[in-house]
Amino acid sequence: MRVGAFLLSAQFPGQSHGEALDRTVRAAVEAERAGLDNVWLAEHHFVPYGVCPNAATLAALLLGRTRRIGVGTAVSVLSTTHPVALGEQAALLHLTSGGRFTLGVGRGGPWIDLDVFGGGVDAFERGFPERLDLLMRWLRGSRVGAEGPQFSFPEVAVVPRATEPLRRPGLGSWLGLEESAALRFPRQRQDAEPLNTDPLNIDPPGDDLTTAGRPVAGPPVIVACTSPGGAKLAAERGLPMLLGMHSGDEDKLRMLELYRAAWLAAGRSEEQLRRVTRQHVAAGVAQVEDRSSTARATLLNAMPGWFEYGLGAHRTVDGRERKMRDPREYTELLCDLHAVGTPRQCADRLLATAERTGIRRFALLAEGSGDHQATLHNIARLGSEVLPQLS
Repeated sequence: MRVGAFLLSAQFPGQSHGEALDRTVRAAVEAERAGLDNVWLAEHHFVPYGVCPNAATLAALLLGRTRRIGVGTAVSVLSTTHPVALGEQAALLHLTSGGRFTLGVGRGGPWIDLDVFGGGVDAFERGFPERLDLLMRWLRGSRVGAEGPQFSFPEVAVVPRATEPLRRPGLGSWLGLEESAALRFPRQRQDAEPLNTDPLNIDPPGDDLTTAGRPVAGPPVIVACTSPGGAKLAAERGLPMLLGMHSGDEDKLRMLELYRAAWLAAGRSEEQLRRVTRQHVAAGVAQVEDRSSTARATLLNAMPGWFEYGLGAHRTVDGRERKMRDPREYTELLCDLHAVGTPRQCADRLLATAERTGIRRFALLAEGSGDHQATLHNIARLGSEVLPQLS
């Protein structure tokens, strides 16, 4: 099982944008220290629900601040981004991080963002498949052109090319030293686990495989799926799913069955399906406390106000009516569905989902308290008290 922190850069009432972003950066560094496998970054526009407007840009900063942990977007919104521009960013991060970057993409929502960035409602309602296909051709090819209703341009060279073999830096590179220099280090105490200077072995996004069982060439790509149409599209493209926080185990099973049916209808095998199933990611919530009642109270004291403040700020692109969940009821639902409670209860919840659904990758919202130090402490406990119980 692989467990990561899901960081929305949430601006809780009374906090500044800078405070929310600083908490995200420090939480990512703490996640690496705590032994988590990944951090996943969200992006939003014009709302305090999340104040990171570009997850790939923030991923670049965090890849530079860390050395082992994987960093992914959950998600980069294709409806408001040119697929080639995003593909260039993803290739850059993939090559310069030694393969630690994962690109998560989604179509987003019917928000005013579509007007601001020029995609319009059509980009959201009908344009996602074309945008995803263009992105994948860019990430897996060497020359790409387009002749579609949204994008049309002559063939150009892909630079940088994400499919190039990864450079595996030695210790000198990690320390910012020239590889040609003779490196001499004092004798140091031998730790229980020897230093491994190959980032592909330290945190192996390298267990991401193509449907044929070969290592992925270029950054792994995952698709946010919140509807049957999303699951079908991901399966047809051979890409794993990212399932949302609102999904319980029954919801996950329904999406997995829809995915399976579309997968087999596309002519792929059960063996290929087993491989990709290991790459699905489930988003959730984690709050680790000594008592279950304390964990729930922590989230119920903070998250409803954030939901009302953050989600309530969304504006639709065309004035369409939108319905918002009751913030407290939604928080209670998340507490019921996810890893909220004692370390043993959190581990049991994750293990139960893994056994029931086969999903073994998790992106867990760790900042639900809204407090800077409490978030870091929550991540530390997730690493030291929950992860050891998952092996």
